Amino acid sequence: MFGLDRLTTLGRSGRTHGARAVVTGAGSGIGRAFALKIAARGGQVICADIDEARADETVALIKGTHPGAAHAFRCDVARREDVELLARFADTLFQRPVSLVINNAGVGIGGKPVGRIGFDDWQWALEINLWGVVHGCEIFAPRLRAVGRGGIINVASAAGFAAAPSMAAYNVSKAGVLSLSETMAAELSGSGVAVTVLCPTFVRTNVARDGRITKESAQLADFLMRWTGFSPERVARTALDAHDRGHLYVLPQLDAHIVWLLKRHFPARYTYVLGLLDRLLPQADSTSTGSAPVTDKTGV
Repeated sequence: MFGLDRLTTLGRSGRTHGARAVVTGAGSGIGRAFALKIAARGGQVICADIDEARADETVALIKGTHPGAAHAFRCDVARREDVELLARFADTLFQRPVSLVINNAGVGIGGKPVGRIGFDDWQWALEINLWGVVHGCEIFAPRLRAVGRGGIINVASAAGFAAAPSMAAYNVSKAGVLSLSETMAAELSGSGVAVTVLCPTFVRTNVARDGRITKESAQLADFLMRWTGFSPERVARTALDAHDRGHLYVLPQLDAHIVWLLKRHFPARYTYVLGLLDRLLPQADSTSTGSAPVTDKTGV
């Protein structure tokens, strides 16, 4: 006799069900939620993270209900060599090509205008948020294309199109991920490999506390995440379901849709209002909340 959960998945052939998956930044936040959801959908998942202890924690959570479905792997996505090792580990572990890649690892940075960000922070943000995704796509896309079935989910952010002031390094990195995903969707069209780009706004993670974010911006982000943010589980589920349906864009929250439409229909007014809000908000000092690279993920 079928249970309700069995009935809801009966007949599904979506890419996220029974997947052989790699998730970067799987040690916390959205990445951990992705890993848990994939295991719950009958898949196997490699939980990659720069913090091996966090990756082990995710694996332990999965093993409690899905023994053998998860494996930890230490990976700094900013290092191409690490991502190449991750791909070889996946080939060896699965004994078959990977079928789902989720490029999720990312860091938060913000609170300073262009000219005060500093080249070290620019490089740090782009190496992880943009080059980390580039590495994942460049290395795994040929494997997926050769099989002719599978998918890639890139975690960007509504920041990639919202263009909020004092967030240039973050905005640029996420705009790059958005553009990369759109380009790959065209290149892989008809190949059997789907591409989805996730663009959330605020998600309840620890990125505002762990990233390179000024004190004032971190406090504002924490407040907005606490009161308006979606849970990582909800965002991950929405993205996986959208990927199964073949959607390119996933904007899980209403405010992301509103920003998307306002910017396109009223670009001049949108920019003016953003500038006005930026002048009204308290100006940030030069203090960062942290400098260690983390692999959690949020939206704007």
